Amino acid sequence: MDVNAKRDNSRIKEIEIMDCTLRDGEQTNGVSFLPHEKLMIARMLLHDINVDRIEVASARVSEGEKDAVARICRYAKTIGKLDSVEVLGFVDNNKSVDWIAECGGHVINLLAKGSYKHCTQQLKMSPEEHLAHIKQTIDYALSKNFTVNLYLEDWSSGMRDSRDYLFMMMDKLVKLPIKRFLLPDTLGILNPLQCVEYMRLMVRRYPNTHFDFHAHNDYDLAVSNSLAAVLSGAKGLHVTVNGLGERCGNAPLASVQVILKDMFEAKTNIKEDRLNEISRLVEGYSGIAVAPNTPVVGDNVFTQVAGVHADGDNKDKLYCNDLVPERFGRHREYALGKNSGKANIVQNLNELGLELTPEQTKAVTKRITELGDRKQLVTQDDLPYIVSDVLKHSAPEDKVKLVSYMVSTSYGLKPIASVKVEIDGKEYEDQSTGDGQYDAFVKALRNIYKVKLGKTFPLLDNYQVSIPPGGRTDALVQTVITWREGNRIWRTRGLDADQTEAAIKATLKMINMYEADKSDEQPVSPRNLDME
Repeated sequence: MDVNAKRDNSRIKEIEIMDCTLRDGEQTNGVSFLPHEKLMIARMLLHDINVDRIEVASARVSEGEKDAVARICRYAKTIGKLDSVEVLGFVDNNKSVDWIAECGGHVINLLAKGSYKHCTQQLKMSPEEHLAHIKQTIDYALSKNFTVNLYLEDWSSGMRDSRDYLFMMMDKLVKLPIKRFLLPDTLGILNPLQCVEYMRLMVRRYPNTHFDFHAHNDYDLAVSNSLAAVLSGAKGLHVTVNGLGERCGNAPLASVQVILKDMFEAKTNIKEDRLNEISRLVEGYSGIAVAPNTPVVGDNVFTQVAGVHADGDNKDKLYCNDLVPERFGRHREYALGKNSGKANIVQNLNELGLELTPEQTKAVTKRITELGDRKQLVTQDDLPYIVSDVLKHSAPEDKVKLVSYMVSTSYGLKPIASVKVEIDGKEYEDQSTGDGQYDAFVKALRNIYKVKLGKTFPLLDNYQVSIPPGGRTDALVQTVITWREGNRIWRTRGLDADQTEAAIKATLKMINMYEADKSDEQPVSPRNLDME
């Protein structure tokens, strides 16, 4: 058997990708995008990610939704992609069509019933009545110069339980001017074998019809089912950024894209180097954190923990696959902890420009292992300090020192902070209010930098707090804060029994790293690392 032989994917050519983040993704519990947030996501999906189509809303939901759709349509028109903006509409005496038209759109994804139960029990109509109403809505939409796609809601249940009904509906519907039929696994009940069977039946019975497949992830099979649908003749797939969606979510854009390309050599128009950016944007707007081990976009997916893996990377990339981080605008990292091993330490030292003797590297590795055994987080930014401590040198001198601070909170009043710091031997003081004690502290420190020093101050990008299990009120709190300025990122931690104090420690650590970077100084100079 030729292990390098290519799989025959002659049936798979170019696959259309429709992103449903702004419609189905917003049905995630607790997620509600503001109009300007919807516009920003739509702009990035259409322009930067280059998805073929976006489904941006359900018609007639709210005035805020109408405002968002109108903004998106105006933007899409300026870049020649108004045809790529689609809205879910209903068989509702033409109200959805009029609503979409008022927003400036002209593509409706009309919702029809794909199972007999939905038709007779939810709509309380006969199939013939439902068909008549669908045809009337389509005729009206065409009179408004609309493009019509049609969802067969609960299609998977219809194929399983009421196939005669579904085929009777399709036999009539394919004669109407419908551009695409959208086949959803509404309840997430399919497995890949069923998906192959059902999609092949549809394609063989209606060979000249464009079918999209819309997966749900209730059994954690959304990606597998999407690929099964493509292998069976589907020409389009529906996805969401970060897999957002009702219940267990939908098929994630990034995962579907890389498997289509790497496993099946399918062509899409997706720009992969921006997938991480859209993931971060949607994560921020939705408030739904991306799991660190999420393929392609998770924080940990390009981090080698085991030392043997880092060693293999040094030897002809033995532990790398096609999912290289540079492909997605990211870079590989090597974790520091009890499993690191010498190779991980050396990789991090090299990135910092630090050269140690084998004996020194062994001593630093031992110290990092000890910290890992105590469950302490060690980052690359900690490494110069650890090196200095292990090699009996003083830690890098802090340019910014906290002289004093006071934070207070009172019922009915905003928290206030007063901060005094010493920068290059000179003291500066300011105060500010904030939405919390730490927010007030950061605003006061930012005032010192921006107003009194005329300097920039990094933006807080992520804030994580963790405490040991057990819930003791005196437990140590670990605060890990990510800061960003342009392409530069700092990740610092603070440990204290008080959460605000832990965050302040992390902030002071960041600002000293920031100052060191600004002055192009290494926190620890390689020439100062010789053993005494």
